[in-house]
Amino acid sequence: MPRLTVSAIPAVSRTQGSQLGWLLLALAAMLALTPFHAFAADEAPKLDSGDTAWMLTSTALVLMMTIPGLALFYGGMVRKMNVLTIMMQSFAITCLVSVLWMIIGYSLVFSEGNAFIGGFGNLFLSGVAIDSVNDLAKTIPETVFLTFQMTFAIITPALITGAFADRMKFSALLWFTALWLIFVYAPVAHMVWGGGLMGEMGVLDFAGGTVVHINAGVAGLVAAIVLGKRAGYGKSAHAPHNLTLSIIGASLLWVGWFGFNAGSAAGATTNAGMAMLVTQIATAAAALAWVFAEWITRGKPSVLGIVSGAVAGLVAITPAAGFVDPMGSLIIGIVAGVICFIASTSVKNALGYDDSLDVWGVHGVGGIVGAVLTGVFAKAAIAGKDEPLGLLDGNAGQVLTQVYGVIITIVFTAIVTLILLKIIDWTIGLRVDEATERDGLDINLHGETVQ
Repeated sequence: MPRLTVSAIPAVSRTQGSQLGWLLLALAAMLALTPFHAFAADEAPKLDSGDTAWMLTSTALVLMMTIPGLALFYGGMVRKMNVLTIMMQSFAITCLVSVLWMIIGYSLVFSEGNAFIGGFGNLFLSGVAIDSVNDLAKTIPETVFLTFQMTFAIITPALITGAFADRMKFSALLWFTALWLIFVYAPVAHMVWGGGLMGEMGVLDFAGGTVVHINAGVAGLVAAIVLGKRAGYGKSAHAPHNLTLSIIGASLLWVGWFGFNAGSAAGATTNAGMAMLVTQIATAAAALAWVFAEWITRGKPSVLGIVSGAVAGLVAITPAAGFVDPMGSLIIGIVAGVICFIASTSVKNALGYDDSLDVWGVHGVGGIVGAVLTGVFAKAAIAGKDEPLGLLDGNAGQVLTQVYGVIITIVFTAIVTLILLKIIDWTIGLRVDEATERDGLDINLHGETVQ
């Protein structure tokens, strides 16, 4: 191959060089005067592979919280003749909500609507493309964002099943789940996260203290009261049949909760790292607080107590995870452990309602504790904000805003849940008959038993 020498390059005359210089200068001037947005408008969103990888992982972790986590946690706490039923409920809800979220749920939460509910802009995921993004998570594909949010919509009604364990028809459960997702979960989630009323008010809920836990806790309490007490409640034993399953389930919930809370940062960010840290601290503190309270009042620390305390801590730190520092999380965990223990034992016994697996006592009360204390301990430095966030940060009004958010959620959820339950009861009936309840739901509803 011949070498290229300087003498081989065609010479450029002085006149040609001058013309070339003027041409380049004209092109530079045209570029400088052209508005930037004319190019930017056509640019695709800049996705981040690290954020996307973390959110894919978080989505899988949150799904694991329901199946197998919650299914095992609840399955170990019911009587042996109903264990398959409660686990079936978690699995069936996962399937049903997944389909409904694709059809209408995502649209009602995140499409443009009004202060209370979203619209139909994303019905059947219309407008969701392989490269589209949601404005709430601009560095990950919208497909990942909507699936992550789907797992939240799945676990919320699944949590409610613990309140009416041992006594609801499977057909009634399916109808209740579908209607509750559309008429309760979607409006509350939109009001908090979708640009609705509570979000505009400034209510802080990082990962679902109101949307998931207060929402599920209130619905569970209403359902437990409407269905009435289990047959023989207070007279015969309703002891957990296998706490080994509950420990495994609680452990899966704890691990999965890192996806729940740290994943709500919507990326692999410093905020996600702090959310993970405070989740660990609050959970451990609440478990110890519950078990020591039980030890002092009842003489023995129980396995059921320590796992229940851990879940109470996970619940309470959920709304605060992206806003508080480690010291704030420690206090939130301790307070939640003690208060949820009292609510699930002394208060429950005094009022006489049969919340089978303490959905209200742990999730409802824990969610309220966490939501209110978020208003106390939230810090602008943690959340990356310029203005003070919580009471100790110099914004006393945030506590009142949090209380308003709690009240709105409780009132709305209680009223609509009651209406839905009554409609189902008047049409197909809510509760199994006496013989089915006595002999067990597993064999009567599903034709199977645990050997």
